[in-house]
Amino acid sequence: MKDRCSVLIRNALVFDGTGVPPTREDVAILDGRIAARGPALDASRAERVLDAGGLWLMPGLLDIHTHLDLELELAPGLPESVRHGTTTVVVGNCSLGTAFGSQRRNGDDPILDCFARVENVPKSVLGKVVDRMDWNTTAGYLAHLDSLPLGPNVVPLVPHSMLRIEVMGTTAAVSRPPTAAELRRMQELLESAMQQGYAGFSTDAIPFHYLANAPHTDKRIPTQNATRSELRSLLDIERRYDRVWQCTPDIANRLRTFLRFFFTSGRLYGAPLRTSALTAVDLPHERRTWKLFPAIANLLNSRLVNGRFHFQVLGTPFRMYAEGAICPIFEEFASTRQLMSLDIEDTAGRRAIMATNEFGKLFVHEWHDPGAVATFNRDLDALRVERCPVAVWCGESFGAILRRLREFQSGRADAARSAEESAALASFPSPIGCDGAFLLHLLRRCDRELRWWFVVANDRPEILKRLLFHEHMLPGFNDSGAHLINLAFFDGNLLTLQVAARDSVALVARAVQRLTREPAEFFGIDAGRLDPGAQADLVLIDPAALKRYDTDANRQMIRRDIFEHEQLVNRSDGVVSAVFIAGEEVWNGQDFTPALGTRKLGRALSAGANGQSWRPGELRTG
Repeated sequence: MKDRCSVLIRNALVFDGTGVPPTREDVAILDGRIAARGPALDASRAERVLDAGGLWLMPGLLDIHTHLDLELELAPGLPESVRHGTTTVVVGNCSLGTAFGSQRRNGDDPILDCFARVENVPKSVLGKVVDRMDWNTTAGYLAHLDSLPLGPNVVPLVPHSMLRIEVMGTTAAVSRPPTAAELRRMQELLESAMQQGYAGFSTDAIPFHYLANAPHTDKRIPTQNATRSELRSLLDIERRYDRVWQCTPDIANRLRTFLRFFFTSGRLYGAPLRTSALTAVDLPHERRTWKLFPAIANLLNSRLVNGRFHFQVLGTPFRMYAEGAICPIFEEFASTRQLMSLDIEDTAGRRAIMATNEFGKLFVHEWHDPGAVATFNRDLDALRVERCPVAVWCGESFGAILRRLREFQSGRADAARSAEESAALASFPSPIGCDGAFLLHLLRRCDRELRWWFVVANDRPEILKRLLFHEHMLPGFNDSGAHLINLAFFDGNLLTLQVAARDSVALVARAVQRLTREPAEFFGIDAGRLDPGAQADLVLIDPAALKRYDTDANRQMIRRDIFEHEQLVNRSDGVVSAVFIAGEEVWNGQDFTPALGTRKLGRALSAGANGQSWRPGELRTG
């Protein structure tokens, strides 16, 4: 190395994102970019030398499915993502986002309306974000991002629900198709965004995504009111620009979902459409379902169909938490949907609804209805208590508590292990009857003081590994920034690396490729590389600490001042030894450096410029 450099990282085992076996190298950084790579670079010209012996070095990781649009406005450094090695995030997913600003017009408040229930974010938190919004166009949003002291790079999608609201207003967007003029206007706005460099377009079809504001709490979010012809007309624009369609399934109509996936087909529509779909999972209550995902993806990417399709995959068991009935799954039942339509903080409103006989009868019926749409296992032995007013129940399954209750009600007073438990068991109606009646009583008695969890999917490591490394799946779906009290998968990419590390170094190289260069190329953005000249976004990982890391033991609820609210987060401290964004160290293994959130490091990444589409293998900046 003849020229000076600001940082020289020495003796690292370098995974460059191409999938080739790692090599022990030095990496030099200058002016925010990779200046040189190679063995034994000259350290005499370096301002700082960092010995990375025993560590892995790789490009910064991509989080391909987030709802961090909101946090960007309050903490643009995105510290909860950065500490786990994430240096690029995709926002505007599931048809929701902030690309058009607050969209507050004619009494509408669309950000609160769409995000509060779908992502279980309190309106008090959302209000803090919306009050800061001073743009009203997709171009304005890009300019706004450029003004923020971004930590990670940001890849924005155009969200369909917000696009519909922008053109039609909220009431029309959830009640009727667009007029011909309205559809033309949507097409114009989407085309303009593609010319500005947006990476794609997002829609949503999950049937229990509802609006949060009266008078529309019985309406699903706007994207779900779109006809096939409306969707096709907008996707034709994505196809022409070779951009990404991010979509979600209608689990109540699997055939309809399957047929819509054929929009990816180049055989049917002239050119393939890049399609990124949620999500390949292994369900505990439907053990064969996981096999459908590889089969569908193989078909859609076959020469017969000629698609460009993948399912996103979460790299860990999908553990979901609930506080009383505050949980996304409870949008599936008409009974608990009434509770979810209220703000998270409206305890009195929920208690009033739950106290009624009508609610109780409907809840018990739906809990036991075998024909009900259910994305989760309703076996009480699979539902476990984390926190509740009865201390001895913490850590137990609902099933274990119910069996002890039945013993108690049969006359065995010694079934209660303490006076506190005896009083709690005595409070249940006798005889308790069915599982639904038991859970109903707990919800009524405790509301949010009862915190419990269950695994929605991916509980079999061998099946999860097959999904993560299938050629037509893509890890990096972490849902970061969504469901503040229900989910925490900020460390999801690290867990994919952990799965690979248990197998071989060769599989780690493949995992790095799948978390960096591969998604960057799919989204058409300049990221995920360690080539000389590339922006120096890179991560150092301690493989020994990664091997020991237990995500469940390191998930915790903290109060975040930016939200003035609690959030469930992960703490992988020590696994990630350092994170650099644009050549600046922002995480040192134990804490953030002063640069994060105060200096502009990341940027809004463009998938193309001036309407020119990118070609596979060609990485462009806007």
